[in-house]
Amino acid sequence: MAHHSPGGLVLLVEDNRNISEPVGEFLESRGFEVDYAADGIDAYNLASENPFDVIVLDLMLPRLGGLEVCRRLRADGRSSTPILMLTARDSLEEKIEGLEAGADDYLTKPFDIKELEARIRALIRRDRREVGAAVLEVGDLRLDPVSLRVQRGERELNLAPIAMKILTILMREAPRVVSRREIEQEIWGLSLPDSDTLRSHLYNLRKAIDRDQSVQLLHTITGAGYRVADLSRAVA
Repeated sequence: MAHHSPGGLVLLVEDNRNISEPVGEFLESRGFEVDYAADGIDAYNLASENPFDVIVLDLMLPRLGGLEVCRRLRADGRSSTPILMLTARDSLEEKIEGLEAGADDYLTKPFDIKELEARIRALIRRDRREVGAAVLEVGDLRLDPVSLRVQRGERELNLAPIAMKILTILMREAPRVVSRREIEQEIWGLSLPDSDTLRSHLYNLRKAIDRDQSVQLLHTITGAGYRVADLSRAVA
């Protein structure tokens, strides 16, 4: 793959040709370049070796399931390419499982192909967005937006791209409370996710930065939004 199309380079991972062929043809008609994989092993190999702009990943795949593909790309391949999961399952627990594996968004079958396009464009747009060079610090939490390195004390944290973007927003605005609507619009633009998506990402982010910590840094302000703050240093 020597070039990127204007729309972006998409890896479509789907073993059902009745889905992959019309989706691929539609995306190509909309200016994307599309590569295909019909099983998890091929998907992992392609995603590890090529600079895709987004990966559309079905959960139920031959040889290697979508969740495991996602986990390996995040852990073994250290890939930060945005991943949109496609699945017939729609429970909150299953969404959390997908996001914990490293997915950035979640679309349930059957889906509207125009919504799929909108979500792909939103992921690519947010991933390409430039960030400032200043290192962000709140308490012992440190985020370098250039190297995408996050540390809590001496511990290095591995965050999915959407979780990284949420944390960047909250640390950039700290200690201000940021509303749910502000976060959703900055990350997804007009292609707002379903009501559980942001909650799931925040759940995983809170586990990553506050697990086993005596001082909690990510706070939910009921009815207002979220903020990152070290309240142990607050002056009464």
